[in-house]
Amino acid sequence: MTRVDGQTPGKAKTIDDIAVHSALNDGTAVCLRTITPDDEQLLRDGIAKLSAESRYLRFFSPVPVLPDAVIERLVDVDGHDHIAWGAICTECEGQPAIGAVHAVRHGDGGRAGEFSVAVVDEFQGQGLARMMTAALLVHCRAEGLTVLDVHILSENAAAKRLVKSLAAEWTGESAGVAEYRLDVAAGIAALRADADAPGVRDVLRALEAEGAA
Repeated sequence: MTRVDGQTPGKAKTIDDIAVHSALNDGTAVCLRTITPDDEQLLRDGIAKLSAESRYLRFFSPVPVLPDAVIERLVDVDGHDHIAWGAICTECEGQPAIGAVHAVRHGDGGRAGEFSVAVVDEFQGQGLARMMTAALLVHCRAEGLTVLDVHILSENAAAKRLVKSLAAEWTGESAGVAEYRLDVAAGIAALRADADAPGVRDVLRALEAEGAA
């Protein structure tokens, strides 16, 4: 069952205030919410739990500890030029971060940005990437981002399946990196049409309840 948490009564709620409580395909309880600069340690801990292969596929490097400058960029979130959603396992000890998805507006300040996603290995294959992406795309649309570029290592079959399922278009490949362009509206439409993704429906329903979707 979905639950949506808000903020202080009487305060106008924004999409940044929404926390969605739902479950993965295997029933694991999770909470999705926007990432803030205060989440730096949660993010560090989550990245440390990625396998070397997952770190390589996400960051194009298997190093166990990312440089501070990379971490700082990941948590330098303002909800407009850099939008990010994360997931926490609410039934796990310590409620760790188990995934994150980002959209960073290109430097020209236009309506295009870049998309990235990562899920801790233990929770992969359970629909979490699609749930987080649903929240991110709705947030992007609200902030005027209409297209997202995606750069994926050619061997990253799971990421390719994800973006293709969102109607992303292949735009080229170079030096082992495949490039796609994801239309935000088309991605949301594809997620709405997915009858086999109850977690995605929970996310969209929660955001719709607040007038965001």
